[in-house]
Amino acid sequence: MPAPVSRAQDIAARLTAAGFTPRLTHHPTHIRIETDVAEPVSTERWRLLLAALDLGDRFGLTGDAEKRTAWTHVHHGQTPAAARHRPGARPPATGS
Repeated sequence: MPAPVSRAQDIAARLTAAGFTPRLTHHPTHIRIETDVAEPVSTERWRLLLAALDLGDRFGLTGDAEKRTAWTHVHHGQTPAAARHRPGARPPATGS
C-alpha cells in the first residue's frame, strides 16, 4: 500500500488531470485534499472527480449556494479498507 503522502499526491494529480485545482493540507491524523467545484460540471468531469475522491479513506461535498468544495481524507497509519470499517465511515465500494 502506498504511503499516505503518495496516495494524496496521486489523488491531487488525478483531480488536476480532470481540470480541478486541488489543495492539500496536512493534519495530525490525515491529509486533506480538496478542490472547489464550480457550476456547471460535465458528467465526465463529475465522474472523474468522484473516482479521484473515492481513492481516499473518506470523502464528501460541502458548500452553499455560492461555493461547493469536494474533499477527501487520506489517513495516516491505516489502509483504506481499515478506515472504511470504522464506525461512521462510508461503506466499502462494491466492485463489478
